[in-house]
Amino acid sequence: MAIQDLQSFKLTELSGGIKIISEFIPRIESFCLGFRINIGARDEQRAQSGICHFIEHMLFKGTKKRSARKISEDVESIGGYLNAYTSKESTCYYGRGLANHIDKTFDVIADMVQNPLFKENHIKKESGVVLDELCDIEDNPEELIFDKFEELIFKGNSLAFPIIGNEKTITSFNHEILSNFHKAHYGQKSLLISAAGNVNHEHLVKLTEKYFQSVGKGKSKNRSLVDSVHNADRVVIKKEISQVHSIIGRKSYGYTNPKRLTLNMLSNILGEGSSSRLFQAVRERNGITYQINSFVNSYQDVSAFGVYFSTNEKNSDKAMAIIKKEFEKLRTDSVSNRELKRVKEYMKGSIILGLENTSSRMIRLADNMVNHGRFISVDEVVGRIDAITADMILEIAHEVLDDSTLTQMVLFSKNATLINA
Repeated sequence: MAIQDLQSFKLTELSGGIKIISEFIPRIESFCLGFRINIGARDEQRAQSGICHFIEHMLFKGTKKRSARKISEDVESIGGYLNAYTSKESTCYYGRGLANHIDKTFDVIADMVQNPLFKENHIKKESGVVLDELCDIEDNPEELIFDKFEELIFKGNSLAFPIIGNEKTITSFNHEILSNFHKAHYGQKSLLISAAGNVNHEHLVKLTEKYFQSVGKGKSKNRSLVDSVHNADRVVIKKEISQVHSIIGRKSYGYTNPKRLTLNMLSNILGEGSSSRLFQAVRERNGITYQINSFVNSYQDVSAFGVYFSTNEKNSDKAMAIIKKEFEKLRTDSVSNRELKRVKEYMKGSIILGLENTSSRMIRLADNMVNHGRFISVDEVVGRIDAITADMILEIAHEVLDDSTLTQMVLFSKNATLINA
């Protein structure tokens, strides 16, 4: 199976440490341009939890030559779009637009990441916005439970910190704290510029050399690795909600481990898609949940793997029992050739369909460089998927679905009586 899509990529590293990776996609007239800073929530100290996410917000509040409104207008007035996101291992500022406007978009984002003002009145105002975002998460059990689950399985490591931080840290940020953190971590060695679409690589390099002449090198990071101990904890949190929300899972293989792809395939078999085992067993045959899915949230050295579902109090125990039964089946019986073929095609289809979006391709380029240190072609990924055997899945399932290593996180109503979920 020859995939011709991600073959026109180029990579340049400048003397200061900035990397530029791009992929030219013919027959489209747009681009997606991302500035990825190699700093995220796991690189924070507990007393400054949430600072990466807060700085992401503040970079939109104005620079030495642009107000917050002008930042938006400069991009939107040429038909473009500007946004950002913070993860546990990186922060990314990105823009989309028409090919002939890439210079302006580059100029705006470069200005944002290098010249933030961090005015005290802006900080005070934005802390209210972020606190409101924190309240939204607290009010959304479908989102909150994943934060709580990772706090539990990564306990003792900074990977347990929630991206948004907490009320105490959010309200503690000031000009000095934000400026010092920005100066220390937004340097050339931390920056990766990634672009996909109707882009010219050599032109991107020239733009980088033009706009990044005096950026500091930034600090090198020594991230503490997550330990390999698995605790079969069960934590129950009472909330003002009507449904029971549950996750059962554990930590597992990260990006750097070749077994992660087999883990992904196991997750697909379990609960990704309406033909997956758990969707069929829990929702279709028993009709006791609307939401049920498996997940693999990956980081460089580790992943959070598990199954999430929500249901009413009456059916919570039954749903969990069915899930554990399916776990045991996968630990003891090999998947059939038919199921193996189905899940492989499903995974390959998901990857290739994602190539039709310039934003996805820009992120994929950056992910490859940050997590693997090189570009991994779609052909290579497809080949790895095809090479996975039923025995490989059985081996992984026997390890990661062992009930004695699984952690349970449960959110349920303050008025409910929960026994075993």
